[in-house]
This record gives sequence, structure tokens and C-alpha cells, in this order.
Amino acid sequence: MARTWLHLTSSIIVCALICFNFFTVDAKDHHPRPMLLPLQLTSRNHSQQRHLDNVRRHLQQSGLSSSTPNARMRLYDDLLSNGYYTTRLWIGTPPQEFALIVDTGSTVTYVPCSSCAHCGKHQDPRFQPDLSSTYQPVKCNPSCNCDDEQKQCTYDRRYAEMSSSSGVLGEDIVSFGNESELVPQRAVFGCENRETGDLYSQRADGIMGLGRGQLSIVDQLVDKSVIGDSFSLCYGGMDVGGGAMVLGKITPPPEMVFSHSDPFRSPYYNIELKEMHVAGKRLKLPTRVFDGRHGTVLDSGTTYAYFQKDAFVAFRDAILKEVHSLKRVRGPDPNYDDICFSGAGRDVSQLSKSFPEVEMVFNNGNKLLLSPENYLFRHTKLIGAYCLGIFANTESTTLLGGIVVRNTLVTYDRDNDRIGFLKTNCSELWGRVKISGAPAPAPSVSQSNDTNLEIPPASAPSGSPANVLPGAWHITCILAMFPVFLGFFPCTVL
Repeated sequence: MARTWLHLTSSIIVCALICFNFFTVDAKDHHPRPMLLPLQLTSRNHSQQRHLDNVRRHLQQSGLSSSTPNARMRLYDDLLSNGYYTTRLWIGTPPQEFALIVDTGSTVTYVPCSSCAHCGKHQDPRFQPDLSSTYQPVKCNPSCNCDDEQKQCTYDRRYAEMSSSSGVLGEDIVSFGNESELVPQRAVFGCENRETGDLYSQRADGIMGLGRGQLSIVDQLVDKSVIGDSFSLCYGGMDVGGGAMVLGKITPPPEMVFSHSDPFRSPYYNIELKEMHVAGKRLKLPTRVFDGRHGTVLDSGTTYAYFQKDAFVAFRDAILKEVHSLKRVRGPDPNYDDICFSGAGRDVSQLSKSFPEVEMVFNNGNKLLLSPENYLFRHTKLIGAYCLGIFANTESTTLLGGIVVRNTLVTYDRDNDRIGFLKTNCSELWGRVKISGAPAPAPSVSQSNDTNLEIPPASAPSGSPANVLPGAWHITCILAMFPVFLGFFPCTVL
């Protein structure tokens, strides 16, 4: 689902939104369709504000202890089968549980409110503010839009494919599960009163925004000095799903490779991709082909990858030259000209015998090796057939979705303006990565002086075992979530 949205953070700003055509993919049918990317509107004031925020956070982080806790959280679902990855979050006292889509392109976390007049049937019950003893509305003030009664701050998200989400802003205790060292924290979130389109029909309850922005859950925790300015995601491999997430700093393994990420260029998490190699051969492309407009952007809410047209054609042709022993077959949807092959077998671990390795080379010379599962998806109608998960777009931004980082630990080291990559088995992440301390016991939230309420464990959705992927979660894919900059502050997200 392509999404374009406006979000007012610290001031009321009016702007014009200009959109560019891209392509997205429907997770159910695995085919591309038009996507809209909003133009980033920047100004000197915005750049100065972001620079000041960056300096302030660096100073703040320099005083943090090396033993600052982390929130270790499980991921569920599968980006290609379900359209997203989710994690579990608990809000309120006593805690109310929600399945939230993990999204690095969004900076607001929101869930359906009990007062919602038009919300779909999602995985969990709606949030009930009246049942939480620690809930507080965010009162109307000059820094926000307000409800009709001028009492509470509101938010409104509208998307390119005509879906929308709107509601009020509230503050409550947010808990991260029993694998987290981080104790429950107060945070601002959205309480939906209306949703339409795919937001209405999706199975997941809402969004967990991990992007850059004042309302991002990451920014809120960093501003409280309770975590380091970093987080990590690790998506399971083909046919596995699930994964892991860490809010806070980890000790990077020696094998992790980094690319610089420029927070001033855009609100998106970007990397400096210089060139690509297929089967050890560099693609013959113009210099800076991966550096157009927004550069090369990572977005956990996007399923596949999208290259500038020349880069896509070169990549496609290079792959075709290396798979001459395989048979070209039609894609799963006859309406789309997917590039698919049969004859490689069903065993994912054997795909490298039929498909070439791909290397991404960063500006600093570091290289990230991509295995076939990082650029292929299974054909949904032919056993042992696979299709390219890389598509062309009509604009110059390169967009890397979740397929590119399957079985890859991705560390968004915001404190050092870099993003790290480590190929790994995400199901064994805790054994490979050093994280300060051991998982804390389930934290407690005090409802009164004599009553402690235990935070429930981060169990799999709908009571399924933690290592089982619920197979019934098939919905339209939620794709590329790009914020727009207006004036000083990011009109980000969802």
C-alpha cells in the first residue's frame, strides 16, 4: 500500500505537496503498481533545526553510561507473505497489548481508540483510555492542531491510495515485553478515531514509528536518555519470517560493514551506495546513479527494491546472463511482466548454485554481499520457481525494502550517522550480538501504592508459539512510507 501523508509536529505549517511516480508491490500477488513519493521540501531553517537537534543529542549521548539498557523485542509475520513485520507493544496501566507494524519511514506510533467511529476489526481490542490509570491526553497548545473543543491535540494522516488515519494524541506508559532491559516509559502516541482504506482492513493494530522525528518512539526514548541513539532490526529469511529488534545501542560485531547516513539530506534513513556487482562483475552505470534525489533509502515498510531505470535494466540483464540454465516462466499475475525462473528447486539454501551473488559497494569501499534470497521472491503458483524482487521506477531515488536485508542485522547508528549491515541468521541473533546485560524480568507498572501489575511476555500474535508464523495473516502490502518536509519540522509520517 503506497502511502503519502502530512504530519504537523511543532508548528502549524501550510505547504504544497508534489508527488513523483514510483512502483510498489502488492504483497498478495507480488506485482508492481504505481507508488507516489512526496517531494521533500527543505529550507535553511529546517537544516539549522535538524543540525541543532543533532548537536544536542550528541552532547546528551556523550553523558550516557555504557550500560544503558536496551529494549529487546521479537518480530512476527513475514514481509512478503503478510505485507509487514510486527512487534508487540503494551500501552497503559494495566497494560493493553497491540501488534504494531515496524516502520522506519514513520515517526508516529498509533493504535485504534475505543471511541473510534470508523475503525476496522484488527488483531487486538482497541485501546481504552478510561481503563488506564496512567493515561493523559496531550492538551491543546500552540504546537499542535486541536480538536473541535480545543482541548486535545490531534493528528491526521492521508495516503496516496486514499486511505487515512486520524485521531487524538495521548500520553501513557509504554512497555516493551519481558525480554527487554528497558523499564516501561511514558510516551506520546496516537489514539485513532477514524481510519479508511487499507488501514481499515489490515490485520495489524497500528504503526510503530521508528523514523526521525519528535514523535518517533526512538526520538522520545533518546530524549529521555533511557536508550542510546541507535536501534537494530533483523528480518528472518525466505520461508522463515519473524526476526528481532533492539531499541538502543549494541556492540557492533567486527564483521559488520557500515555506510555513512546523512540525516541532513532527508528525513529518510539513507546510505551511500556507489556501485553494484553481479557475479563479481561491476554493473556499467553512470556515476552517482544511486545518488539521485533522496539517494539510496532504506525503508522497513517497503517490500521490494526499486532502482532507477538504467540501474534496473543493467541489473536485470546481468542476472539473465548468469541463469541461462534456468527456464523463464510467466509471473504469478498475468497482468504484470515479472521476471521469473523455474528449475532452481525448493531448497533456499541451494539457490546460490543457480543464481549469482550480488555485491553492494558503498562510497567508503565497504561491501555488502547479497545472497539470492535478498533479490528473489518465491513464485506463488509454481513450485521451485522464483522471481526478481527488484523493480524499475521512473524517478532517481533508489529504494531498498525488506527483501534486501532478509537474514541481515541492520543497525541504525543514529549517534554516529551510519547504518551497519551484518549477514546473519536472525533466529540466532542474541547469541551473536553483544547486548548489555541479560534480559530483565518482566517489568512491573505500579497502579497504586500496593498494587503491581506484571507486563505480559512478548508472546507470538494470537497466542501462537514464538517460533510459529501465523499463516492466516494475508493482507495487501503496506509499502514505502516517506515523510515530507515543511518549513522547519518534518510533516512526517505515519
